Amino acid sequence: MDGTPTDLTQETVATTWLGDFRAALESGDAARVAALFAEDCHWRDLLAFGWDLRTTSGADAIAARIVPASAEVAPVGLALAEHRTPPRRVHRAGTSCTEAIFAFETNVGPCTGVVRLVSEGNATRAWTLMTGLDEIRGHEDPANGKRWQNVDWKRNFGGENWLDRRNKARAFADRDPAVLVVGAAQSGLTIAARLGLLGVDTLVVDRDERIGDSWRRRYHALTLHNETRVNHLPYMPFPPSWPVFIPKDMLANWFEIYAEAMELNVWTGTELVSGSWDEAAGCWEAVLKRADGSERRMRPRHIVFANGVSTTPIMPDLPGLKDFRGTVRHSGRYGSGLDWQGKRALVIGTGTSGHDVAQDLAVSGAASVTLVQRSPTLVVSLKEAQAPYALYDEEIPFEDKDLLAVSSPFPVYRRAHQMITEKNRIADKAMLDGLERHGFRLTSGEDGSGWQIMYQSRGGGYYFDAGCSEMIVDGRIGLVQYDDIERFGPDGAVMKDGSTLPADLIVLATGYEGQAASARRILGDAVGDRIGKVWGFDEEGELHGMWRPTGQKGVWFHAGGLAQCRIFSKVLALQIKARELGMVS
Repeated sequence: MDGTPTDLTQETVATTWLGDFRAALESGDAARVAALFAEDCHWRDLLAFGWDLRTTSGADAIAARIVPASAEVAPVGLALAEHRTPPRRVHRAGTSCTEAIFAFETNVGPCTGVVRLVSEGNATRAWTLMTGLDEIRGHEDPANGKRWQNVDWKRNFGGENWLDRRNKARAFADRDPAVLVVGAAQSGLTIAARLGLLGVDTLVVDRDERIGDSWRRRYHALTLHNETRVNHLPYMPFPPSWPVFIPKDMLANWFEIYAEAMELNVWTGTELVSGSWDEAAGCWEAVLKRADGSERRMRPRHIVFANGVSTTPIMPDLPGLKDFRGTVRHSGRYGSGLDWQGKRALVIGTGTSGHDVAQDLAVSGAASVTLVQRSPTLVVSLKEAQAPYALYDEEIPFEDKDLLAVSSPFPVYRRAHQMITEKNRIADKAMLDGLERHGFRLTSGEDGSGWQIMYQSRGGGYYFDAGCSEMIVDGRIGLVQYDDIERFGPDGAVMKDGSTLPADLIVLATGYEGQAASARRILGDAVGDRIGKVWGFDEEGELHGMWRPTGQKGVWFHAGGLAQCRIFSKVLALQIKARELGMVS
């Protein structure tokens, strides 16, 4: 790739290519389509050309997929998008390109796309292409400016008021929901908000007493590790007065406000305990257990597991741990370091939770704190960890930032994160060198691709340094390797050299059970086998089973950070709405 032509305006470059692309699609000639793509090229489609999330690489492969798909969805009007960020010269993943946002229509609804163009030889060709469905025609999101079209200007004196209708809606006394959402944190609330505005009757259940308790219960010092500017929920951005990093209890309280303001139907103190699929009826027989011990049976057509990738703690059966006479807690439930002043603590695990807990214990006055490292860990300073969100510093509309954030197909996304990770490593060199001198084992992730891909691959394995690394280097927090521990005993960790590392408290910062395991436990092994893998990248670079159909009809998964939930809740809601309309079997 030779870069972008400089003798033409960026708008001309983009308009010319889009016109050629439109004509090529209309011709149905795969060779003509392939000729418009660079040698290194990738296409990501989010429902515009089919009801799944797909990534395709290579000009011939792209043409082979998009030409027959075009015959099905009949794209028209492909042109630069009005009132969006205009075409501009940018650098993405080390490549200089013309980046353009375009719009088109299919027989399903309006769509938006992003193309990045480079010069190859004497021609302008596409390096990356992303296409996505915006709305289903005739079933538009009323929040997009059409809420007043069918307003009732009359007042119903003597009848039901708003509160009466809300109480009736959330009681589900005379009906079952179309969609049952499990989990009332960012995942569950965002998908419920999207579905609600699309007119899909939805009930959210959460086993905790209050909305947001899954965050309130986590360790006392927890604060989000990415910035507020990235984390807004759909329809209701955080107030501009909020801190750069949101404390857990502040976020939990906002979830309650959000659920009320968005008119979401939520049952707290309610747990989905079992479910079986009725193939003939096309719905689930779901059993809910309420806080008072009563049961309610419902027949939703869809179950969305939105209980997060950090919900059910993993409590490993470590050798001898049952013999330990002190206290054993998981990091998510350990409480506050103030409860352990003057005590000795071992923290097993060196991800973000493990480090945060160790630091909280140390600064709160624990007599000694030792981290136990089980595997190499990626460490990046909190400042440098914000690098993947640099797009949100650009002076463009927020909706364009979200669009561009998902517009890089996986090979380009991985390359960008490899470059970010290398820059992070250089910026954090002094800290990382100090850790290695003290025996801390470091990694940069698979192929040096960094923390975000580690999160999407395995859900952890990294730490955003908020001060704990310095405490390890200067000795305020000890460090041992798990491989040097023989077993645990009544008084602490028995080392292979025969010594004992004494402890009053052992904190297991050992991660959480995945959503697939949760679904299997509730719905049974046969359904679990059909669902297959959830989370982690497939061969195309899309996440297994996430925001897309699974092997089991009527089961969906929604998870991730707040930004992921904001963006992909729309993608998931459109798929469920399409099935409710009978557009997809």
